[in-house]
Amino acid sequence: MNALHCLAGLALLASTLLAPAALAAGKADVEAALSHDGLQKVNVKGIFLAYVRPGASLAGYGRIKLAPVEVAFHKDWDPTRAGSRIKLSAEERENIRTGLAKVVYDEFARVLQSKSSYTVVDEVGPDVLRVKVSILNLYVNAPDTMTAGRSRTYTVSAGEMTLFAELFDSESGQTLARVIDRREARETGMMTLSNSVVNSSEAAAIASSWARILRDALDRAHGVGKK
Repeated sequence: MNALHCLAGLALLASTLLAPAALAAGKADVEAALSHDGLQKVNVKGIFLAYVRPGASLAGYGRIKLAPVEVAFHKDWDPTRAGSRIKLSAEERENIRTGLAKVVYDEFARVLQSKSSYTVVDEVGPDVLRVKVSILNLYVNAPDTMTAGRSRTYTVSAGEMTLFAELFDSESGQTLARVIDRREARETGMMTLSNSVVNSSEAAAIASSWARILRDALDRAHGVGKK
């Protein structure tokens, strides 16, 4: 978990750069960390920071090996059960963490394989792209533990989380790309009932949007959709 916590710190620093008052020195630190192994910064629509290996192409990859998704909570997240002041137990926190990991993994697998575009596999191979997704700085507003008799809780947003993803050649292990992006759940502008179904739905929507960006990049590399 130490490596994951280091990534979480990097993601937290990167997310602060979205603020107008972000310091140039902080941005330099983030960019140096993301490009330390020769990757170069590129612009990717819908992604805050993206780095790719010069000359690398996704054209040769038709199958995807998805690594298990890792999740780290925001350092300031000190949750209580929805509608109460009772702190979440370690087991309840772990259930949230593993539950989100499954939601994100399932959404990436679903989106990548939609329309039979790409196949998610367990093996390595010359046409297999390994994708490592981590969710960092997870902050869940009014987490629902499905406790019987709990009171109703209303929130404006379900919370926020940061994506840190890396793409590798599955055979050589060479890093092809690295991205980081922070997303907040949709704000309705009005107080809405918060529960586990809403939280899962919002997390799935965010994960799906990230997965579509990856699928679109693969499609472009394969010439899909071009006239």
